[in-house]
Amino acid sequence: MRALDIQHIGSELAVKWDDGGESFIPLERLRRACPGAGWKGGMDILGNLYKNPDKPLAANAFLLVKLASVGSYGIQPSWADGHNTGIYSFDYLLRIAAEK
Repeated sequence: MRALDIQHIGSELAVKWDDGGESFIPLERLRRACPGAGWKGGMDILGNLYKNPDKPLAANAFLLVKLASVGSYGIQPSWADGHNTGIYSFDYLLRIAAEK
């Protein structure tokens, strides 16, 4: 699935998909689902997960300041608290959008 258009509207990310569907993802959900290793952790070759301890996020952690395209497969958001290392593939965005 590919995103044809992505817009930041208020407190949501609106995504128009190539199948004609649309998704509206709350920015807080998007940020909390950050796929970066600092948030989700990383695995070693034995399958052991290493993850930083969860830390509380300030209110500005959910303020989107910029979206950058990553190739033809995803986006990289920049947040008001300076975090900008998570790359969200379109498939991952679709999974986040389906969460309730």
